[in-house]
Amino acid sequence: MDRDTATATTRTDRAAAGGTGRDVRRRLPRTDAVLADPRLAEATGRLGRALVKSVVAEAQERARRGEIPPESVADAAVDALPRTAGGLRPVVNATGVLLHTNLGRAPLSRAARDAMSAACGPTDVELDLATGTRSRRGASALAALVAAVPPAEAAHVVNNGAAALALAATALAAGKEIVVSRGEMVEIGDGFRLPDLLVSTGARLREVGTTNRTSAEDYAAAIGPDTGFVLKVHPSNFTVTGFTRSASVAELARLGAPVVADIGSGLLRPEPVLPGEPDAATWLRAGAALVTASGDKLLGGPQCGLLLGRAGLVRRLARHPLARALRVDKLTLAALEATVRGPATPVHTMLHADPRRLRARAERLAAALRGAGLEARAVDSAAAVGGGGAPGVTLPSAAVALPEEYAPALRLGAPAVLGRVEGGRCLLDLRTVPEEDDDALAEAVRRAGRGDRREPGAGGGGRESGPGQEDGQGED
Repeated sequence: MDRDTATATTRTDRAAAGGTGRDVRRRLPRTDAVLADPRLAEATGRLGRALVKSVVAEAQERARRGEIPPESVADAAVDALPRTAGGLRPVVNATGVLLHTNLGRAPLSRAARDAMSAACGPTDVELDLATGTRSRRGASALAALVAAVPPAEAAHVVNNGAAALALAATALAAGKEIVVSRGEMVEIGDGFRLPDLLVSTGARLREVGTTNRTSAEDYAAAIGPDTGFVLKVHPSNFTVTGFTRSASVAELARLGAPVVADIGSGLLRPEPVLPGEPDAATWLRAGAALVTASGDKLLGGPQCGLLLGRAGLVRRLARHPLARALRVDKLTLAALEATVRGPATPVHTMLHADPRRLRARAERLAAALRGAGLEARAVDSAAAVGGGGAPGVTLPSAAVALPEEYAPALRLGAPAVLGRVEGGRCLLDLRTVPEEDDDALAEAVRRAGRGDRREPGAGGGGRESGPGQEDGQGED
C-alpha cells in the first residue's frame, strides 16, 4: 500500500467514526462548558468537582474514540454519574443467603438507618447534657443492651466479634491459660483461626478432649492455678454429627473457673426458627461469666462485638488499654441502639417469611416477566442463614429462575442484583428480597434482558460485585 492510499484509508476510518480526527477535536465541547451544564453543576455540589470532572473527561475520551458524537458528551457524563461520592454500590441480595458476608451481612432496619443519619453531626455520645460534663461513651446503647438481656449485669461494645474475644483474652488471660475443647478450635473465615487469635493476646491454650468428644471431666482435669478462664465456643459455621459429646455451659460453670462463652451468631434471646442456635440470655442464666457475640448477624445490627456479663468483668475489660483501640464510633452505637430498641429487623423478617407468600410472589414476578417476553418461571428454593450462623439449616423459599446468562448482566446493572447460579439457571431467591422491592427487581431483570445497564433517572456505571455464593462465613 502506497502513502496516498494509506492516508485516504485513515481519513475514511475517521469519517466513519463521526468525522476526521481534527473535526472531532474541533467539535468536542470544552470541559468548563460541559461542567456548566445545570445537571453537572448540581452533581458537582453533591459529588465533588474532581469526581464529576473525571466522569466528563471519560465522556470526552469516548467522543474522541468515536463511540459517541461530541454533542452527546454532557448527556453521557450525566448517565455515568455515580449515586454517591463513595465507591460502595447498593446491591439487591437475591442469593437466598440471609447474612451474606460479601454483601456486608445484616441489612439495617429503617430505624437504625435513621438513627445513624441523626448521629452524623455533633451528638451527646460522651456528654451528659443535663450537667454539661463528660459521660460514659454510648451509655444509652449499653443500657439498651442490658435491658434486652436481663441476665447481663453490664455490657460493652467493640468493633467486631473477634475483637470482643481478643479483648477478653487479653484482659483476663494474658500470661495465663485458656482451657478450650479441641472440637471448638474453629477457623472464623478468610484464613483467620481462633487459636492464632487467642495466642496473639499473650494467652496460652490448654486444649482438652478430642475433635468429636469433650466432657466436663476433661475441662476439670485441666483447670489449675494458671487458668485465666474456660472458653466455650459455639461452632456456628460447621456441624459435627455422629459419635459426639460436648460439655454444656452449666456443667462448665460448676467447675469454679470463669466461663467465657462465644455464641458467634449474635442472638440475644431464643429464636424459635433456629432452636439449635444459642443465645446470650440462656447462656448467661446457665452460668457464663461473660458472653461474646457479633452484632451484624442474627441480631440484625451493625458490625460490632458485644460483651455481656458480670459487672466486674465487663468493667475490667472496658478499662483495659486495648479497649480504646477497639472502640466503636457514634454511628455504630446509634445503629446498635436503634436495632435493639426498635421494630423487627430485616433479618427477623427474612427468618420468619411465609414460604407460601414467597411462592406467590415468585409466581407473580415470573408471570410479569414472561409478559415482557422473557424466559422466567417460579421454582421452589432453599435459603440459608449464612454469615457463620445456623450451619446446615435450610429455610424453604421460592425463586424466579432465569437463564444462566442473566447473572452477569444483573450484577453489572444499576441497581446491581446478585442471584445465585445453580443447575444452569440464575435463581433470584425472594426470601432475601424485601417484598417492596419486587417491582424494582422485575424492572432490573427487564433491563438485563434488553442489555440496558442504566437505572432509569440515575447515572452510574457497573462493576462486577462478586460471586453468587457467599465467601468466608466467619465469626469475626
